[in-house]
Amino acid sequence: MEPLDAAADVHALIRDVLPALAPSAWFDSGTSEVVLPVGRSEARASSWTVLERCAREPRADWPRVVDEWVREIGDRAFLAVGEMELFGDVRELLRLRIVPKLAPRDREGLVVVPAGDHFDAMVMIEHPRYGGPLTKARAGLLGLRKLGYVMTNTHDRELADVAVRDQPLLPGRNVRVVTKPGSRYVSALLSEVDQFLPGPNRHGALVGVPCHSTLLLYPITSAAVREVLPVFADVVREMHAVADDPCAGGVYWSHGERRLTPLAAASDGEGSGEFAALLRRLPEG
Repeated sequence: MEPLDAAADVHALIRDVLPALAPSAWFDSGTSEVVLPVGRSEARASSWTVLERCAREPRADWPRVVDEWVREIGDRAFLAVGEMELFGDVRELLRLRIVPKLAPRDREGLVVVPAGDHFDAMVMIEHPRYGGPLTKARAGLLGLRKLGYVMTNTHDRELADVAVRDQPLLPGRNVRVVTKPGSRYVSALLSEVDQFLPGPNRHGALVGVPCHSTLLLYPITSAAVREVLPVFADVVREMHAVADDPCAGGVYWSHGERRLTPLAAASDGEGSGEFAALLRRLPEG
């Protein structure tokens, strides 16, 4: 059975048990949520979870499943409101952390969206003791829905003071380092590397994000990138291996509409025909 096929009967069961299990709560038919007033606040819980659970169980077990779910969301509601009082306005604490693409089982239940083909954007609560990834359940109970401001929070409160410097990589070849020691969010600048490159930047750049506090960039201006790529890849791999907060151990070519193409360390750009074609067009130098 599909969850939606159970909706009418399960929602009726929820309405039946609320007066006994959560007398102050009510069921919002428009959003299919249970609304749980707690003190001066309220928490909301979508019925989708209990619909999925009931769809997997015999119909005779649905009252038990609904009963357990209502008790569960009641307990979580008190915890959520406790967090509201602990955090204040939790929206002020939300940040965006870029991580290598998560496996489906790892992203389940988290507030995560794709950030291209190779990375995910994970919403975090930035708190030294009670922080961590924002779960869908926690977001629902805290009333967090539209989260477009999270990137602005991250820029304004975590990334406004990143340091940018050039360091020698090979004789006459520098790598640009974008860093903030101890930060967990510099990796969020992966989609904005152009702002750290000299313009005009026609051919993109080599990009490494060995740890969440540091980006490594090498603007591609000539075929000399053939010699740079293996050394650049070694540096990324070594930094990733010893990082306290590792991100990705590979090298990417940033180009076009914020595209990131993985590159092998071989000097011919093996693994990307498009990159190899670029090398043939680039001037020597």
